[in-house]
Amino acid sequence: MQIRIATPTDFDQMWPLFQHVIAGADTYVFAPDTSREDAFAYWFAPGVRCYVALTTGSDERIVGMYKLVANQRDLGSHVANASFMVDAAQRGAGLGRLLGEHCLQQARTLGFTAIQFNFVVSTNTRAIALWKKLGFSVIGTVPKAYQHREAGLVDALIMHRFLQ
Repeated sequence: MQIRIATPTDFDQMWPLFQHVIAGADTYVFAPDTSREDAFAYWFAPGVRCYVALTTGSDERIVGMYKLVANQRDLGSHVANASFMVDAAQRGAGLGRLLGEHCLQQARTLGFTAIQFNFVVSTNTRAIALWKKLGFSVIGTVPKAYQHREAGLVDALIMHRFLQ
């Protein structure tokens, strides 16, 4: 597996992965009919550092991605925020952890002192367990903040980790 900075030309491969993840309406706030243009802006807006994970070998393709950005502007810009998506066929194979560890290293390199996830859907137990293994703590709960397709209104968690 190779992880590298994404370029706008990667978006042709990122788009189907994005569509598949949001279609479930169970982990991300994007509506399933989010436009290609909106998705592109999410991953490649000014100030966003986007990374992709690729399979190696003759069938090189994007199987995961994350974005790293300052959580707030100016006086809050020392705290990072990140978002991750993994190809469904890769789930459970350690790619999420690999991306998470890569993100932590990149955030440190870029001078961030902490990472905060503002909106982790409480029913996304696999992600929550991974973030806890990587040193994150739940520091808050936003009650019934997410409209889960199957479970109805569920909580969103705020998770945080210092990088020192």
